[in-house]
Amino acid sequence: MKANYKKYTLNFKVPSGTSRGIMTQKETWFLILKDNGSFGIGECGILRGLSADDRPDYEEKLAWTCENIQLGKDKLLAELKVFPSIQFGVEQAFLSLSSQDAFELFPSDFTKAEAPIPINGLIWMGDERYMLQQLEQKLKDGFGCIKMKIGAIDFDKELSILRSIRNNFSPKEIELRVDANGAFSPEEAMGKLEQLANFQLHSIEQPIKTGQWDKMALLCEKTTLPIALDEELIGIFDVTEKQKLLQTIRPQFIILKPSLVGGIKGSGEWIALAEKQNIRWWITSALESNIGLNAIAQFTYTLKTTMPQGLGTGSLFTNNINSPLEVSGGQLFYRQENVWDMELIEEICT
Repeated sequence: MKANYKKYTLNFKVPSGTSRGIMTQKETWFLILKDNGSFGIGECGILRGLSADDRPDYEEKLAWTCENIQLGKDKLLAELKVFPSIQFGVEQAFLSLSSQDAFELFPSDFTKAEAPIPINGLIWMGDERYMLQQLEQKLKDGFGCIKMKIGAIDFDKELSILRSIRNNFSPKEIELRVDANGAFSPEEAMGKLEQLANFQLHSIEQPIKTGQWDKMALLCEKTTLPIALDEELIGIFDVTEKQKLLQTIRPQFIILKPSLVGGIKGSGEWIALAEKQNIRWWITSALESNIGLNAIAQFTYTLKTTMPQGLGTGSLFTNNINSPLEVSGGQLFYRQENVWDMELIEEICT
């Protein structure tokens, strides 16, 4: 078996804003395995400034992984404990190599019968006009669940957008989620949560910055608006520490990005621990290309959850890899008539 890796830069169609800044590009890495005429591919999706493995030795570790591929998946995953995105790439690549179809990692009705996964429509930060334009388009596209990034523009304007949605759509018609990306200070957070709760939102992601377990625990205990932990899970590798975090904070939800929490194995650990404490969860992509998104979607379908997932990022880039993945009517499908761009994939694999 031989392994190599290749860097690939994804270009956003439209600059996309979060409370951490505006993104125009997103780098990612592909791990390619070749063995006896077969190939496997996995994506190591890193988010600069957010991923736990955003380190100067990242590419060095990718090279080490390729040089030591004969160790096999399990030993590699153990050695890559603090490199969750490479762990996920390794899992994908080995699944891809061993599959009859290199892109069907988890055969199911999702891949074979076009059974859909419900997803949320994502509204990026921007000025009020831009956010309302996005909202209008998502509603036209048939989304019943909308996720809105907040925390970068004036809070009153964000409340105004939410008010306009609720004036026209009840919670039964449109489920609303908001994501603060840690934008609120602990001192102001409870007051803002109370104002947001007036709009009967589904949840708010990460209202305050990570690492403030006691303050987050107090918010989760007192809030009338359910809180979902997102960034808070990043960098927690030990199962005992994961359990401690959940027992301390007791959130209403956790959000799992496989590239950030150790792939399939890491996500499974979080899910098992959360369910023991009656904490609900959902899975989202982390701006991967369609290679990584495909793996996340197929894995997610096997978990048989009915809650809308965060898997609608495949159309954000100008140079994504064409695939069977397609968003329609607020759901993600694996369309039989659509095909992978094998010319581009072969270019990546050489």
